[in-house]
Amino acid sequence: MRADIHPDYHEIKVVMTDGTEYTTRSTWGKEGDVMRLDVDSKSHPAWSGGTHKVVEKGQLSKFEKRFGTFLTSSSEEKE
Repeated sequence: MRADIHPDYHEIKVVMTDGTEYTTRSTWGKEGDVMRLDVDSKSHPAWSGGTHKVVEKGQLSKFEKRFGTFLTSSSEEKE
């Protein structure tokens, strides 16, 4: 096996969006670095309660503005 081909595997600290933190091992950064997450399982709509947060942040209206009536079914258009 060739020497020095594997990345350094070391401990880092991960800080979640709510401020909680934990220590894990990773090849990201260098020993002792802190990874601050912008999105995690506590803040992402897929894990935190469905579509209501997406609608609150205007993502649905942005999608409808970009793609028009893509989400509207043909039966709703006739009414």
